[in-house]
Amino acid sequence: MDPNTAPMQGENLQQDSAGSAPAVKKFGMLDNIAYAAGDFGCNMSFALKGTLVIFWTQFMQMDSILYAGLLLIVQIWDAINDPLVGVFIDADRRQYRLGKFKTYILIGSIGLIIAGALCFVPIPNAPAMAKNIIFIAGYVLWDAFYTIANVPYGSMLNLISADPGDRASLSAWRSIGALVGNILTMVLIPIIIYDSDNNIRGVRVFFLALVMGIIGFFAFQFMIKKTVLRVDEYVKVSEDRPKFNIFTAMKNFLTNRPAVGATLAVMGMFLGMQGAAAAVTVLFQSYFKNAQVSGIVSLFQMLPMLLFTPFIRKGVKRFGKKELSVVGAIVCVIACAGLLILPITPDSKGIAMYTVCQLINSLGMGIFSLVSWSMMADAIDYNEWKHNTREEGTIYSLHSFFRKLAQGFGPSIVLVIMVAVGYVEADRGNQTAQVAMNMRYLVAALYLATALIQLAALALVYNLDKTTLAQMESELEARRGAASSSQSSE
Repeated sequence: MDPNTAPMQGENLQQDSAGSAPAVKKFGMLDNIAYAAGDFGCNMSFALKGTLVIFWTQFMQMDSILYAGLLLIVQIWDAINDPLVGVFIDADRRQYRLGKFKTYILIGSIGLIIAGALCFVPIPNAPAMAKNIIFIAGYVLWDAFYTIANVPYGSMLNLISADPGDRASLSAWRSIGALVGNILTMVLIPIIIYDSDNNIRGVRVFFLALVMGIIGFFAFQFMIKKTVLRVDEYVKVSEDRPKFNIFTAMKNFLTNRPAVGATLAVMGMFLGMQGAAAAVTVLFQSYFKNAQVSGIVSLFQMLPMLLFTPFIRKGVKRFGKKELSVVGAIVCVIACAGLLILPITPDSKGIAMYTVCQLINSLGMGIFSLVSWSMMADAIDYNEWKHNTREEGTIYSLHSFFRKLAQGFGPSIVLVIMVAVGYVEADRGNQTAQVAMNMRYLVAALYLATALIQLAALALVYNLDKTTLAQMESELEARRGAASSSQSSE
């Protein structure tokens, strides 16, 4: 049997009443919940990544500039690793009992149980060279397994349903899965890992990472078992489809405006979220003098996404994904400007004002977060529309490549800036008053800059507005119908 025209895996198909033709289980809420469980599993491993800077500079006492350099090196490998895995998955035509994508996810989820904990081995008295080796080896191993699980998981959204409304729903519920994982970790982690003097407790971080890896594993297993793929994993667009070429695929990505626009918007979002993470921790440690409350503040930031989720499908159908996301980005810019210019003082009133600004910022960011994965699914269809070829793994992994560059460059550059404005890792949770004040303005400036990047990417680069998207979907449906009729007649 030609793997390019092989049927979907047996677990995803049912025989109709006549027993003559396969009938696909109707898309429903279980699909949303199962797919959301996958990102919950990802976040069980990913959530502690924001703690790396504080763990390694304050607990392990690694020099901040050295840490920034090592992080940049491993993050570049992290970024390169994604398209390599994506290309490998696209080129893999072997048959698997669970299907290609689910098999890779299973392998990655097993490795993440141990690999996540290896990033937080608590040996602060080890020689400096040993610390460097442990950090690099642990991070590279964690990244390898995370990529093996995450790239096929993200690519799989296109295969669960071809319906745009279903995809918007899956994207929103994926964000909900991440949100639930973030709520649990953001609220509980600071309470668990910081002591009464706002210093990090490294041994607890290690065991917490191990427990979270186990929880993530079981979340992945639920997703693998309950997710139904309705689009052929080995779909062949046309008989004259050219042989897969990595350089052509990369060129297609870079000329794919929806993919580039959505990627730049996510890079902006992650530069703010990941880049500012260490500065935010120091802000709460030394400016607000309350590291443990940072989790509660983060919880309030997540609430808008929960409020939007029930309405996102109707909103997308009425207004369009791009249109809603641009409005959300404008709200982010306004809120982040407030963070910079409002009198946020180092007391309970200042914490309240900071929380309100972040709540409004999350209100805008939540719109894009809920549809961002659906926008990438549309970008994959755009590639088929323009180039008559589907490259789910490659496009998604290149998107992930640039996301991870932002996740790596952001913390590294911000840590260098923090050192330049006086941050001293040896002072741990008790930085000087001037450093604390510098963190207050650095955090606000970072959030504002990234909100502006997000707005520019969505408004000026991403070009699939509601009208264009409808045209693309109509033409693709006609093209696929013609190809299917042609193959049937043969």
